Amino acid sequence: MSHGHSHGDHGHHHHHHHGDGDTSSLPPALDTSIPDTELTPSQLSRRGMLRRTGLLGAGLAASSVLAGAGEAAASVQQSAPQQAAKSSQGNGRYLWLAGDHHIHTQYSSDAKYRVIDHVRQANAHGLDWMVITDHGSVAHAKIGVEKVNPDIVEARDQTDDTLVFQGLEWNIPGAEHGTVFVHPGSNEVAVLKEFENSFDGSVKNASGNSPANEALAIAGVNFLADQVRRRKVKDALFLANHPARKGIDSPHEIRGWRDAQPSIAVGMEGAPGHQAGGIPKPNGPGGGRGIYDGSPSADSFPGYPLESYRTWGGFDWMTSTVGGLWDSLLAEGKPWWITANSDSHNVYADTAVRGPNSDFEANGRYNDPVYSGGISLTDTDFWPGQYSRTHVGAASFSYKAVMDGIRAGRVWVDHGGLISGLDARLSYGGREVTLGGALHVRRGAQVDLTIRISLANGPNWAQFQPKLARVDVIQGDVTGPAKDRDVFATPKTKVVKSFEVDKANGTVRLTYSLGRLDNPVYVRLRGTDGNRSAVGINGASVDPAGPAMDVLGDADPWKDLWFYSNPMWVLPA
Repeated sequence: MSHGHSHGDHGHHHHHHHGDGDTSSLPPALDTSIPDTELTPSQLSRRGMLRRTGLLGAGLAASSVLAGAGEAAASVQQSAPQQAAKSSQGNGRYLWLAGDHHIHTQYSSDAKYRVIDHVRQANAHGLDWMVITDHGSVAHAKIGVEKVNPDIVEARDQTDDTLVFQGLEWNIPGAEHGTVFVHPGSNEVAVLKEFENSFDGSVKNASGNSPANEALAIAGVNFLADQVRRRKVKDALFLANHPARKGIDSPHEIRGWRDAQPSIAVGMEGAPGHQAGGIPKPNGPGGGRGIYDGSPSADSFPGYPLESYRTWGGFDWMTSTVGGLWDSLLAEGKPWWITANSDSHNVYADTAVRGPNSDFEANGRYNDPVYSGGISLTDTDFWPGQYSRTHVGAASFSYKAVMDGIRAGRVWVDHGGLISGLDARLSYGGREVTLGGALHVRRGAQVDLTIRISLANGPNWAQFQPKLARVDVIQGDVTGPAKDRDVFATPKTKVVKSFEVDKANGTVRLTYSLGRLDNPVYVRLRGTDGNRSAVGINGASVDPAGPAMDVLGDADPWKDLWFYSNPMWVLPA
């Protein structure tokens, strides 16, 4: 579930998000020990929404492990193999907090909404955390990164139960875009401003594919790590956005970011935003999900096939291909996590337009949006939380805990509210790990996988209740660091088990034995509503019923829903 509840202090607290201090008290709407009668009308409304969408323990789900943070976590949480930062262990209790790390406001040259608009929408759609990521640009670096901060601080003060990070969308030198964000604090603006002015590909005219630009990107990641080391900010993270959209994030660049600073460069969008782009005309834009509708350019990595420029069941080709690029990274035994986000700029079926007489270049922002008098059916985005959600296992309701959870890989993602909760564990001899973890066992040990899923228990934004049809277990061998840093395939990963789901409500428990293991492996999970599937790119023996490639102009995102989890490893010794 999105929320577990393990805190004993049940007072009505307000969160002072603008300082360096951290907060771990639950917002009243999330704290089930507070009766409905003690909530304000707005808090009661939020609690009701969370219950309806399955994000708060209720009914059948309340008796499952997914309803309690104490049960939803592994009793022993190892750090991920080789280079991951050690996860927050504490008492082993996690809150599963839903969020979005890729959101644009009026401080982006191609967007229009106020910060508070996105925060209110994210809050209304059940998100617990979010990152404001306006585009890196000359105007943003000069004035926008400073101008947006008071709006973010005000939104933090106005919205108790949604954590609001400040970040930016980095034009990665030599590559695509990425989310960069920092822990709130007195230096958040200064660090982001220096980073953008020093390392943004647009600001530095360093967008093209060249060794010098790739080196500048590595320098940018190193800069973020240095700011944390020098305690300028408490924490910083970088995740690559829509990595396959243009084909310019080469495998060796991704490995380079990860290996340079594995505690900063931690993953990529497994599914891009702009999901409404696939809604067919005349009711929608009639394009591609994620605006994945391009073809190779001079800067694209030449090894990528043409099908990599499209989404597959709404997910990026790097993630959706079993035995593909993501699996080739995981097979090295090093962490690289996936997320799913809105990339919200201009929302489908909304009525707002940019404020009149705006001068973005002069002011670094558009004037506040106004009512247009009509509904836009050509915009490609959803509000944060309306369609895509990234669920993070956090040790508390705090900025630090969310960042720690992302870094540790305690993350699963879903589209359209396909499921309400996911708990997955590998176990052996009374010890177990959850998502992102590594289970150390003796050679020949039998390791078991247990999956508990809380099914959707109410309608999503499109006003239907999704039904999970199938869950796939994907397993791969860990073969060590790649000799060829541009490899984007691994032949030793495949779907090893598929479970048909025949329930529409409540909780499903699935078990699978990995058998007796002598060599290291990893497992990850995938689930679908079963509406669209196809034999995977690498053949039926690898993926007999994976996502189908999305068709430009006919890819309604509500008719093709999936969830994905991050991996867990088993390391025999």
